[in-house]
Amino acid sequence: MTADVLDDTAASPQTHAFEADVAKLLQMMVHSVYSDKDVFLRELISNAADACEKLRYEAIAQPDLLGDDPAPRITITVDADARRLTIEDNGIGMTAADMAETLGTIARSGTKAFMDRIAAAQGGEGTQLIGQFGVGFYSAFMVAAKVDVISRRAGQNGAAMWSSDGLGTYSIGAVAAQDAPARGTRIVLHLLDDAADYAQAPRIEQMVRAQSGHVPVPITVKDKPDAEGTQVADGTALWTKSKSAITPEEYKDFYRSVAGQWDDPALTLHYRAEGRHEYSVLAFVPETRPFDLFDPDRKGRMKLYVRRVFITDEAELLPRYLRFVRGLVDSADLPLNMSREMIQDSPILAAIQKGLTGKVLGELEKTAKDDPAAYAKLWDTFGAVLKEGLYEDFERREALLRLARFKTTASGGEWRSLQDYVAAMKENQTAIYYATGSDLDRIASSPQLEGFRARGVEVLLLPDQVDSFWVRGAIDLDGKPFKSVTQGAADLSLIPLPEGADAPQAEPSDAVGAFLAFVKDTLGDAVSEVRASDRLTDSAVCLVASESGLDRQLEKLLANAGQLPAGAAPVLEVNPAHVQIAALAALPEGDELRADAAELLLDEARIVDGEPPRDPRAFASRLARLIARATMA
Repeated sequence: MTADVLDDTAASPQTHAFEADVAKLLQMMVHSVYSDKDVFLRELISNAADACEKLRYEAIAQPDLLGDDPAPRITITVDADARRLTIEDNGIGMTAADMAETLGTIARSGTKAFMDRIAAAQGGEGTQLIGQFGVGFYSAFMVAAKVDVISRRAGQNGAAMWSSDGLGTYSIGAVAAQDAPARGTRIVLHLLDDAADYAQAPRIEQMVRAQSGHVPVPITVKDKPDAEGTQVADGTALWTKSKSAITPEEYKDFYRSVAGQWDDPALTLHYRAEGRHEYSVLAFVPETRPFDLFDPDRKGRMKLYVRRVFITDEAELLPRYLRFVRGLVDSADLPLNMSREMIQDSPILAAIQKGLTGKVLGELEKTAKDDPAAYAKLWDTFGAVLKEGLYEDFERREALLRLARFKTTASGGEWRSLQDYVAAMKENQTAIYYATGSDLDRIASSPQLEGFRARGVEVLLLPDQVDSFWVRGAIDLDGKPFKSVTQGAADLSLIPLPEGADAPQAEPSDAVGAFLAFVKDTLGDAVSEVRASDRLTDSAVCLVASESGLDRQLEKLLANAGQLPAGAAPVLEVNPAHVQIAALAALPEGDELRADAAELLLDEARIVDGEPPRDPRAFASRLARLIARATMA
């Protein structure tokens, strides 16, 4: 950023290129075919209201910033003759440097990921994504050929003007005092030919009532520049009203504004806490997954107010595993003059966090009980994030286990609760069995599940990365521990087979036992053990972890992340009743195929487990010798 951008008194406007991500977003806006372009007004009004709220906060320490104009307001002026629409606020305002930083760059976390999704989407999907994301100031270019922003920072004399046609560059320069607001920001949209109806007062009034009637700043609409205005919204904060006075549409519009999304809320939580601490909550669980749900910083999007003064949207009001919740908390107890850093360490905020978290989890549990189908959709959308709490939040682990839902070997693709699982446990079954992996279908076809299926033992199928971590946290349900089907001995012999089912061969024959010893000698340190399996019924071999080792999937995740220098040697389990094993065990001791077979059995188990052979070239040579032997026979 050059020095002339920082100088509000620069004699002539200076032209600058947009940051690459801004240029990309503007390209999408300018060429958008999104049918519901009305979203732009909601976004600009939301920004204006935020500017007024920021001034209220700054004025706590500097009352002089309000001057003789203390009441916040937003004024929208239409000019049909000039085909212009103006949105003006008397909020905090911007300097030239603020404009370059705020309007020339994108700082919001996850925005680039959103744009990548837009670029990758095809046709209607792309336009729908635009509507589901709060595109902010840049949405103005969906309806405007040119946008001028004139602003004066509260408490300063100089004013500046930012201007752009959205085609790659913008200019910033000083503007005469008489041409700028006394304080705040004026945005002038020079409307496109096909957007001329946005210069009609009735249309704008209807849009304000429908989309922005909830903002905590009064909104006035003028039908021409020199006309008297008509107040369209009175500035009463929606969360201060009683629930009976709020329509579902008002809740929906407020949700879309505060969440920056264009879907509907799946759950709405509106209440006032009274007692030791008083605060109001208006929070929503989205219907669809926010685009930034898996941002590395995992920050929440709840806003904190103190007696209707916006304080910050960075306070940790909910644990990170509830970061999909959108909304706000308005505290009556926190001091207004406390810094944002001090607020985060406040015992009052800690009490709010605890109460709000309990309420959100309670609402989810109530939905799970009263409307299982609706809750199944919620879990399908946010279950992978909620399961982070099983790993992170020991205090609420029991409640989260009640909320958890799983696909299982017996669920037929539907979600099952752990309570359902425990109720269906088999005679002598002492553990809750699970299998982890990266893909649900691959997990379901794992050979390690065969013995469990044969006995009708249900197994949880866990495809999310976090699953490999929370199951290791000494978790149990009703005294039943969680146990991986790929770790340690299966101990399935204690669980009776279904009536009429044939019992698998329990012990290997002498020949098979001798062959297993040979395999271990041949493979050496590549495996920690070679043993007969009671978990295989159809497959010849599989790999499992030792009783004291890490689950196979967790070991892979840690190794890929560089947190394990090398995986521990696995256990190779062999199905003693398999025809392939019987044939190999019958080979003469001096037959060279026995050594190849030992190596091929390990590679076969690795391939089934989603891993490559240890030595692909050696694997190919052994396989070629085996094929040649078979054709000769």
